[in-house]
Amino acid sequence: MPPVPITLIRYVLREVLRWYAAGVALFLILQLTDALSTTVGFLLSYDATLLQAAKAFLALSPTFLNRSLVLAVPFAVLLTFGRLQGDSELKAMFAGGVPPLRLVWPLAVPFVLIGLVAFVNAGYVAPGAPARWNQAWYGIFRTTPPPPARDNYTYAPPGALYYAGRVSNDRGGAVARLDGVLIERGGETITAQSGTWDTGKKTWTVRNAWVTRPGQDPRQVTAPLVFPQTDTLRPPPPPAEQVSTPELQARLASELGTPQEQRQDTFELTRRYVDPLTPVVFAFAAGALGLLLRSRAAGFAATVVFLVSFYVLWISMPQLARAGAMAPALAAWLPNLVFLLVAGLLAWRLR
Repeated sequence: MPPVPITLIRYVLREVLRWYAAGVALFLILQLTDALSTTVGFLLSYDATLLQAAKAFLALSPTFLNRSLVLAVPFAVLLTFGRLQGDSELKAMFAGGVPPLRLVWPLAVPFVLIGLVAFVNAGYVAPGAPARWNQAWYGIFRTTPPPPARDNYTYAPPGALYYAGRVSNDRGGAVARLDGVLIERGGETITAQSGTWDTGKKTWTVRNAWVTRPGQDPRQVTAPLVFPQTDTLRPPPPPAEQVSTPELQARLASELGTPQEQRQDTFELTRRYVDPLTPVVFAFAAGALGLLLRSRAAGFAATVVFLVSFYVLWISMPQLARAGAMAPALAAWLPNLVFLLVAGLLAWRLR
């Protein structure tokens, strides 16, 4: 089987990378335009300076970058091969003895480098983007960040349950406010609209609480009720998407958080190692599909179907992992595994 001429590989790569640059720019502009349209009114209302506006607008750019780097791959490959088919250049290559799949493997080389960029951005740059966005807006609004609050706090030592709809620590001291309190211990259930958590004394205190015991009607106790509570008051954990990869690894190793939070952390950490492989997987799948196209129109239609199929899978997996309907690691890998299977089937057809 004759080798593929280097000049031919360079020509195909040059065409793909030209479309790839256009695709990255297109997807970035589409996403940033949406962000700009939702913020420009506020910027004008609060007389923000150009520097403040630039900080607010660019703060979210790393969040959009990875999506653009990945989605631009099938956009570039399919449109390139659609054009080459439409101009009969691929037919000429095949007539000259070039095996079809020999045009696909070189596509992996530049997209390995793109994957490394995506890995660094997703793990070390993008997680801090929401915090930079919020900080920029606090400067524009001339306000201070709100105090941290933790919703749906649950602590279950042996034989007891402590729940608060919200734990807020406005002053950052040893005493926190509790809202929506429920305590179960010693066969009785105590509910109250509010209370306090003294982390120094390790107690919860509630007033005007309702106490329910088995076989008895609920009764209200107006005097303060004090209960021992030995848990540690911690700031609310930020979402997994807003935590750097080393911090996410440490958080998982600590085994803190609810089962749902641990599943979400596991999914996000696995995705950060899986997503950088997506450009290479896309290069193979889109390259094999592109060799079967017959026109530019087919290339455009295949691009739309390809991107929609991946996006549906990509946005569905986090919910399945968070709910426990699918193992987090499998949910993170599934989109790539599906498109690897597609690439394998198309490559078998092109043999």
